[in-house]
Amino acid sequence: MTSFSPVRAVERTLAILEHLNRNRVTRVQDLHEAIGLPKPTIVRLLQTLEQTGYVLNDPRHGGYQVTSRVTSLSAGFHGDPLVVEAGRPHAAALTKQFMWPATIAILQDTMVVVRYSTIPDSPNSPFHATVNMRLTLDHHALGLAYLAFCPREQQNTLIRMLMADLEGSKGKVAEKEAVLRRKLQAIRDQGFAERDADRDPQSSNTIAMPVMSGERVLGTLGITYFRAAHRRADAIRKFSGKLQTAVNRISRDIKRLS
Repeated sequence: MTSFSPVRAVERTLAILEHLNRNRVTRVQDLHEAIGLPKPTIVRLLQTLEQTGYVLNDPRHGGYQVTSRVTSLSAGFHGDPLVVEAGRPHAAALTKQFMWPATIAILQDTMVVVRYSTIPDSPNSPFHATVNMRLTLDHHALGLAYLAFCPREQQNTLIRMLMADLEGSKGKVAEKEAVLRRKLQAIRDQGFAERDADRDPQSSNTIAMPVMSGERVLGTLGITYFRAAHRRADAIRKFSGKLQTAVNRISRDIKRLS
């Protein structure tokens, strides 16, 4: 615990950088809707980032974008979880075969965080960037794949934490928990998870599976495609077998690297 409150300007600046990093070009209006800050505040922070070299204002495209200087912010970070190290070549192989982006995520608190993505290698990605994006355990495919297949005791703990954050009467919370548990059982039965259809972007879907070490889930691997390109049944038939092979091989490689 620190002895002082967080500096709001720093929090807001980092929020803007994170949002800019997920998109090729971002308008002030987009930031206002996503982050909820007043537009004058956003403009002042963007101008500061522009003067320090992290952001470029591109009038031709009507918005702001990050510069190569943002890569210096991660220069001091070294090393990835073993599941990411072992999973990289297999995620890349999926994208090489299908052209759609593949993603590896690991658990962080009550969400999963994306630690690796083949978006730079995919011509068909619905996203500009997803690394460090946090995804829910109960609505996103990469999170649901973790929650559905993790050990029962851990699953119960995570569900209790998720339910504690919900608002409403005990009866309504209990009903939502029951719905979630039925969804998790269905995921276990079919062997993979999908993003809830009402989650943005609704134009795409993700199929995800867990990377296992015995009974433990080390991370999750998913492949994302546009719904207009594949009917759901066709996508499942096309991707699920290769995805299962990939997670099995990652588990094997993790054991070898260990």
